[in-house]
Amino acid sequence: MLSVAAVTKTFQTPQGPLPVLRGVDLSLAAGKSLALMGESGSGKSTLLHLVAGLEPVDGGSIRIGETEVAGLGDPGRAALRRTRLGIVFQQFNLVPSLTVEGNLALQARLAGRHDPGRIALLAERLGLSGLGDRYPEQLSGGQQQRVAVGRALAARPEIVLADEPTGNLDQATGDAMLDLVLDLISETGCALLLVTHSARLASRLDRCVTLDKGRIA
Repeated sequence: MLSVAAVTKTFQTPQGPLPVLRGVDLSLAAGKSLALMGESGSGKSTLLHLVAGLEPVDGGSIRIGETEVAGLGDPGRAALRRTRLGIVFQQFNLVPSLTVEGNLALQARLAGRHDPGRIALLAERLGLSGLGDRYPEQLSGGQQQRVAVGRALAARPEIVLADEPTGNLDQATGDAMLDLVLDLISETGCALLLVTHSARLASRLDRCVTLDKGRIA
């Protein structure tokens, strides 16, 4: 499902080139979950952004199924995110002008796979029933994160990319959120790549790898 081979990434800074990824290799099979750990600055979020096509790679290969992400232009990478990937950011990134129902349905509509029945089921599973007409500013942090998870899953993606999805939540709420994510991932059969600082959360996934100074430790 996902193959990352010899990927490198360097950013230009006022102090000169800053190598962030120095030849990363990893793979993730369909229906499996992988935790990506490492210290701050180790390149975890950068790698996630490269997989999502939000940043171009400098070298190496990233393949999702038979698609080489590096070979896609901006429209192709946008289509990849819209139709094949579900992305959950730490900061939620909900659309403030859309209701809960509108946010849940957004990516599925963009992907041409909007299913009101699935939206209703996700809302129920995520504890959002009865909140469909509320706006993000009217929700707690935990509720906003649940909306972000539902939005990512509503379009039936092949891979869910989650960047510290419990980082803004207390431990109990974060644990409950991961329980829901893993249950929903299992039901849909998609893969999960999760960036986390928590060894406790990482241990819940099928596999865990650690990035250290831009390489898999």
